[in-house]
Amino acid sequence: MRQLTYTLTLLAAALPMIAAVDKAKTDERLKDAAALFEEIMSAPDRSIPQDLVNKAECVVLIPGLKKGAVLVGAKYGKGFAVCRAASQGWGPPAAIRIEGGSLGFQAGFSSSDVVLLIMNQRGMSHLMKSKFTIGADATAALGPVGRDVTAQTDAMMRAEILSWSRSHGVFAGASLDGSTLRTDMDENEAMYGKRWTSKEILGSGATPPASAQPLLDVLTKFSVRKGN
Repeated sequence: MRQLTYTLTLLAAALPMIAAVDKAKTDERLKDAAALFEEIMSAPDRSIPQDLVNKAECVVLIPGLKKGAVLVGAKYGKGFAVCRAASQGWGPPAAIRIEGGSLGFQAGFSSSDVVLLIMNQRGMSHLMKSKFTIGADATAALGPVGRDVTAQTDAMMRAEILSWSRSHGVFAGASLDGSTLRTDMDENEAMYGKRWTSKEILGSGATPPASAQPLLDVLTKFSVRKGN
């Protein structure tokens, strides 16, 4: 009995430390997401076209998407979605996970950064769900690269999502068809103290955590308010 009491006491003491570690990882990921967008939009000739960023309803940033394969491929990553607020600024970030797989003989492991622009209300409605699959539930297209390039193809004009990735320093449009985006309630709890869903956060007017401010500042820096 005494041993059980001692064990429970140690566990109770450790729980705040575990929570602190989780929050520290979330804060670091928010910092990485801000750096990712800053670096991409600061590239002189290989950035996301400015007019597309200005038109986007939401931005999804996934720093360090992991890909691995031993016969069967898989990918997994964590990041954040941020949508326009009613004030025409940027609202609070919601944590998301991206995962998927592919069949076929393959081997190897890699890491890449992923950026998604949600271009309209239909795409935003998918983002509000607990999960959705790119290509199946939401139409997607490879995003163009170049500061002054505009979406010229019918596929881009109709797409609910435009996608890019950066790997080994190369930034380009990338297909994420078959990848599933899910609400990450554990990360949301680390940020807000509550197990909120994406729908409960995005566009809700919730107060963003202080650690999210650099990300919101970067988004504001590189995107004028819609209608301006």
